[in-house]
Amino acid sequence: MIVWINGAFGAGKTTTARELIDLIPNSTLFDPELIGAGLTQLLPAKRLAEVGDFQDLPIWRRLVVDTAAAMLAELGGVLVVPMTLLRQDYRDEIFGGLASRRIAVRHVLLAPAETILRERIADREVPPDLPDGEIRVRQWSYDHIEPYHAALAGWLTADAHPVDTSALTPHEAAVRIAGAVSSGTVPVCDIVQTPEPTSETVAAGVLLFDEEDRVLLVDPTYKAGWEFPGGVVESGEAPARAGVREVAEETGIQLVDVPSLLVVDWEPPVPPAYGGLRLLYDGGRLDSGEARRMLLPGPELRAWRFVTEEEAAALLPPVRYERLRWALRARERGAALYLEAGVPKG
Repeated sequence: MIVWINGAFGAGKTTTARELIDLIPNSTLFDPELIGAGLTQLLPAKRLAEVGDFQDLPIWRRLVVDTAAAMLAELGGVLVVPMTLLRQDYRDEIFGGLASRRIAVRHVLLAPAETILRERIADREVPPDLPDGEIRVRQWSYDHIEPYHAALAGWLTADAHPVDTSALTPHEAAVRIAGAVSSGTVPVCDIVQTPEPTSETVAAGVLLFDEEDRVLLVDPTYKAGWEFPGGVVESGEAPARAGVREVAEETGIQLVDVPSLLVVDWEPPVPPAYGGLRLLYDGGRLDSGEARRMLLPGPELRAWRFVTEEEAAALLPPVRYERLRWALRARERGAALYLEAGVPKG
């Protein structure tokens, strides 16, 4: 299990986490800041200059998941993780990756009043040997108060168990968190547990269109990026039937007819991903009534929308967009296409 302690920069997460590991038996502190610090030594300066925060590096988010899983495999017990997460898509990517390893996450939010938070930031110690320490430590915390409030007004309050630490010492906050975790007051995060593949997979996606011929895209909670409704084909399952099943599970739409094949795309392995066959089917056009009956995003979906081909180009990763582009051409021509990495062959 992981107890993830979230909160604004300067909220006292690390100090509280150190107190908490003395209260939860067989627990270990894991600070993802150390991974970020390591990446500043490992990655080229040009790559680091492309992002304003190491959380924006996909490698950091992958390494957080991989390191947490490795530590739990080595040590067992509980990991206490003090780390600010203000972007919901990063939370979903990391927590979804942990869920795929069957690692339960209990999400706690330290939430002092803003006046208290600002006082604590002002009192933060700045390492004397850190170049530009005042800007990099204290000003960084001040600059992220507004994004913290934006997250608080959106997804964060609903996702995490809040603990008002305005009048609490770190030890008192840790005692309160330990009690809430042991009593079950802090629930396990409700996120889809999709097992990570161990070899190449076959995945079936279904294109659904509205009355304006825009295509439906979904934003899964368990991985980064927009996608088509669909998923991995289960053992012994026909791919087209898998697409129909996934559409029903994700959107509530029940397709009566077996959808017709548009493209078969071979996705080559790019470590750590294994790749495999990606099939896209034509699920047809939904009338306005069917579109209105679509389920709201639940545990599997953060959002969904109908988009034009041009709008899809701004949302989908390049290879996935190429798959869509050729699927639309195949739909126009009435003939399926074979692709490799999004490029037609033959």
